[in-house]
Order: sequence, then C-alpha cells, then structure tokens
Amino acid sequence: MSLSRSPSPRRGGGWSSPGLTTPFNTIGGTSTPWKGYEESNVDGGVGNGVTWATAKARSEEINGYPSFSPRKNGWFSRHARKLSNNLPTFAGRRDFAEKEKLGRGRWYPGHGTRNGRLITYLGSIARRFRLRLLLVIAFVLALSMFYITPLYHVYRRASFLGGGSKFVIVLAANQGGGVMEWKGPREWAIERDSVKNKKTYAKKWGYDLEIVDMSTKKRYAHEWRESWEKVDTIRNCMRKYPKAEWFWWLDLNTFIMEPSYSLQSQIFNRLEENTYRDINIYNPLNISHPPTEVYLDPITRSATGNNKTSSIHIIVPQDCAGFNLGSFFVRRGQWTDRLLDIWWDPVNYEQKHMEWEHKEQDALEYLYTNHPWVRPHTAFIPQRKINSFPPGACGENGDNPRYHYSEKDRDFVVNMAGCEWGRDCWGEMYNYRELSNKLNRTPWEKFKDTISARVKGVKERGKKTESPS
Repeated sequence: MSLSRSPSPRRGGGWSSPGLTTPFNTIGGTSTPWKGYEESNVDGGVGNGVTWATAKARSEEINGYPSFSPRKNGWFSRHARKLSNNLPTFAGRRDFAEKEKLGRGRWYPGHGTRNGRLITYLGSIARRFRLRLLLVIAFVLALSMFYITPLYHVYRRASFLGGGSKFVIVLAANQGGGVMEWKGPREWAIERDSVKNKKTYAKKWGYDLEIVDMSTKKRYAHEWRESWEKVDTIRNCMRKYPKAEWFWWLDLNTFIMEPSYSLQSQIFNRLEENTYRDINIYNPLNISHPPTEVYLDPITRSATGNNKTSSIHIIVPQDCAGFNLGSFFVRRGQWTDRLLDIWWDPVNYEQKHMEWEHKEQDALEYLYTNHPWVRPHTAFIPQRKINSFPPGACGENGDNPRYHYSEKDRDFVVNMAGCEWGRDCWGEMYNYRELSNKLNRTPWEKFKDTISARVKGVKERGKKTESPS
C-alpha cells in the first residue's frame, strides 16, 4: 500500500525517502507513470531507486521550467554572498500588515450601510470606466475654466501669456449728454451700440477700456472745442494705467467689425510688416520727406528712421485728406510725453483753432512737417487695417481700395467719419452692426439660419402654387 497519492517514480508507489519507502514489487502493474525516469539503485548502481532531487529536476525539465544556475559560480559569487550577509539591517515597525488588510476592502467605516453600498458601487463603476471618467472630468474642468468662469480672461490679460494688459482702449463717449447741445434718441442709440461693441471686444481679449465723459471736461480754455481734448485725455490714461504700453484712441462713431481679431494678431505681432516709416509711400499732403538740414543727425535725415520697431511711438492712418485720428495708437515713453506736451500747447489749441479746420489732426500734421525729431518715431499704417471708411467718406462711390470698407476682406474697424455732416450716423451704425453680427455667426447660428431660409422658401413656393394664375 502506498503512503502517498502523488505520482511516484517507483513502480508500486512510494518515494525514495527515509520512512516513505515501499517494498520493491516487480510483480503486478501500477497506475503511476514511471517511464522516462532514470532510476538508480540505493546502492549506487543503476536500478529502480529514484531520489527526490532527481525527480524534481526531471519534472521541471518536462514542464518547461529549467532550473537556473549561473554560468560562473566561483570567486565573485562567493564574495557577493559574503558582502550581502555583512550589510546592516534595520528593525522598523511591522504593523503594516493590519493596515494592508484594511485596504483590501474587507472592512471600512460604513460597511453594510446604504452609504457604504453606494460608495462600493461607485468605486466599482469608477474602476470599470476609469479612462472615460477621466475624460469626462477633464472636459468638465476645461468647460468651467474657459466658458463658465473668467479664467480665460486671466490668461489673455497676463503679460507673459496673452499680453492683454499692455493695451488700453480709450473711447470718448459723451455719456453725460452733448457738448454743445443735448443728444436725441439717435445719438443715444449710437452711443449705446458703440460702447457695447468696445466693451465686448475689450472683455474678450483682456484689454482695459477707458470711457471718457467728454461733456464734463470744460476746464481747458475759455472756449470749448470738441475733439481737441483727446490729447490731454491720453495723458490722463497713461497715469491711470501705469503698466499699459499701447493706448488705442477710438472715436464714438467707430465700430469693431471683427471681434475675433486681436490687436496682437492684427498689428503688433508683425509691427514691421504692418507699418511703414516713409511717408512718400502715400503722401496726400505732399510733405517734403525726409528733411535735408545738414545739422540733423543721420537717423533724423533718414526716410525710415533707425528701422527698429522699438522706436515707433505713434501709429497713424492716412485718409484722402491726410492724417486721420479717429483711430490711432500711441506708446508709452519719454518721447511720447514730450510730443503730448507740445501737442497740447495753448498756442496750438487756443490760437490756431480758427486756422486749423481739423483741429488736433492739423496740429499733428504741423508738428510732423516742422519738427524733424517727430518723424523718426512716427509710423503709418494702411487705413483699412484699423480705420476703414463707409462709402460716403472720401468719395461718393465708396469703391476706393485704399479707404473704403470691404466685406470680402473682412476689414477690422469701420469709422463713420463725417457722418454728422449730411449723412445718417445711426443708419450707418445700424447697418454695420447687423453686418458684423451676420459675418461673425457661430456654426449653430448659421445652421439655424439655413434651416429657416429653406422653410421660408418652401412656404413661399407653396403660396405661389396655391394662388390663381
């Protein structure tokens, strides 16, 4: 009778171990496999006795797990074992076993309660749909950051990211009423649409917006002259926003047609490409340029100054009559402070107002013509880049590619210049506002408009079919 039910290399059962041997029976069969093993006699000869180590080695070779033995089990291995045995040991706390037992889900606070079962259920779902859950959480986080909360404004305002804090939009709004007379419903409507347009644009890109109430600033002279005070207004804005670099003046009768254009992408990221220094490229005033006086330095006598964008401190568009200050930029700096001081000189705004029809624009043209130090820091920009005209300005046809607005080219800003002299300011503002809304529709709005147009067309065709011929 065999003492073990495990397969034995000995016929008749039993293992070749002390106390577990069975008599060697050569008569009769056995159900245990024994072929393929090299049996050795207990006395050392070849026989039927198999040791435990031999059977184990043979079994490992058959199952495909050969035993590992290093190639050179010599001096290095012996000394490595000695070295590892001599390393110091540290006796630390061994209470981690019970903590691990808690972490395997065997027990936790609330186990068996309704909340516990809910936590278990949610945990199983989270483990099963881990990747999808992470994607949903990332989507909700991005939605809350960039659409629900104003964090994208912080990104666009940061000087080291979007750079919106470097720009200030200055708008003269006359919010307290007219300067020379009180405003009517049309004037209020123009102001409402213009202010809302600038607020939306400034909020979108993280710019500062300074709305100046021009009706309350009658402190400059004994005689009020509207629009000349913009020079002093810019100086006050520079003191109010000490960290801003560029100040963009906009007249009230302007409308930003493309709010998706930032000032950086439209102008300042490629300032050298978008501006030009040599006024001879377009010179409606026929100003002699560059100056030829021998006492001037080479940069001042140059037609393009030093050709560095860092030296540009004022950016002005030109229309068919010369400089246009309905939309222009000035840059903070010592040179700008000097220009504004001289530009605001009482000799200019008090004594020359009868001679200069366009007031502050004529004053700047005079300074550019007669003061050579002004030219190296003045740059010009194509008018349609920041100051497109409607058809009624600079020609009745309104098709001049240098001045007039182009819907095909999606011009940035429209300036209804001179609309108060024989044109309908509110009508022009309304038309351009509706056109801007149409051009800047979202894909969903375009889809809805397409469906509405098709439904309307079907109804009209049905009415024509039903009507008698």
